[in-house]
Amino acid sequence: MTFAIKTLNAISHVGLSRLPKEAFVVGSDVESPDALMLRSANLHGVPIPDSVLAVARAGAGTNNIPIPDYSARGIPVFNTPGANANAVKELVIAALFLAARNIIPAAAFAHRLEGDAETMDKAVEAGKKAYVGFELPGRTLGVIGLGAIGVEVANAAAGLGMRVMGYDPGITVEHAWKLSSFVEHVTSLESLLKRADIISVHVPLVPGTRGLIGEAELALMRRTAVLVNFSRGPIVEVDAVVAALESNRLRGYVCDFPTPELNKRPGVVTLPHLGASTNEAEENCARMAADQLRAFLENGVILNSVNFPNADLPRAEGTRRIAIANSNVPNMVGQISTLLADQGLNIADLLNKSRGELAYSLVDVEGDVPASLLGAIRSIPGVLSARLI
Repeated sequence: MTFAIKTLNAISHVGLSRLPKEAFVVGSDVESPDALMLRSANLHGVPIPDSVLAVARAGAGTNNIPIPDYSARGIPVFNTPGANANAVKELVIAALFLAARNIIPAAAFAHRLEGDAETMDKAVEAGKKAYVGFELPGRTLGVIGLGAIGVEVANAAAGLGMRVMGYDPGITVEHAWKLSSFVEHVTSLESLLKRADIISVHVPLVPGTRGLIGEAELALMRRTAVLVNFSRGPIVEVDAVVAALESNRLRGYVCDFPTPELNKRPGVVTLPHLGASTNEAEENCARMAADQLRAFLENGVILNSVNFPNADLPRAEGTRRIAIANSNVPNMVGQISTLLADQGLNIADLLNKSRGELAYSLVDVEGDVPASLLGAIRSIPGVLSARLI
């Protein structure tokens, strides 16, 4: 069987090469695609083709995808958590130095110097006092969000001799194991904001994190504090940051998201969304996205979906597999099992997982599966999609 994948952005060939040409047709001009692969393309307001079974974003953030619309169709949306973590971590660490040593305004000052060597030397000696900074060892970094990137930032900062606090009420066991023992895990955002010299935000943009750092949070911070945001722009309320800077209640703001309000403002450093802009990160993201789509299309396996639960069931030999996405309601597995029994099909193996309002099942059956069975499964109230693999 051949699967068609439509790319909506340029995707690294390193990732696309993991999709065998004999089994996958990949390109920007693919019609009736089985899956979509993208980076920054905006899918809001874009009709979902009837043929689409899955969407994979080669990156961590998925705010460019209307996830509820895809969930309602039983379509998993994949992302690539951790694939760009090192790239973002390196830029965040660079941002700490940029803020601590006033490197951007100092470089701009040096760039404007004119005259002969003696004139420049005098100007340097007279002007450098305006750019006196501070050293990082002994300073306190507060990391909000201890996912793949937050953990790497926290560990790297601890390695630089900083005191590090981390706040994440939803930290996973996996990420907790990776966190350095030198990082203090705090359970209060208020405490972190009050104690930190530098605060770095590493959370996804979801309704609950939009405006996470606003006027009230900035008021808790030290007047000498620096705020760093390499997650998503709307997580921080720009107007509140500008007001805090103008009233000297905040030392500086470093982010990856230029806006008219922030541009050229003293105390602000903006970069042009460079967080994951390395060749290595793009290759890692593309590789992970391609692997996830292949596993799902060929075997119904779900890994790193932002809307459906992880589901990985080893394929029982000599069976046909049915993959079913549905609303998380009672007796769904019982109704499916009854339909299979009515067709005389034996269940060799079954996996049922749920996540919030959604659930997903993989059912390996022995024998031929009639086309009418899929129709019967799809007619069960609450079933969003069903396919035979």
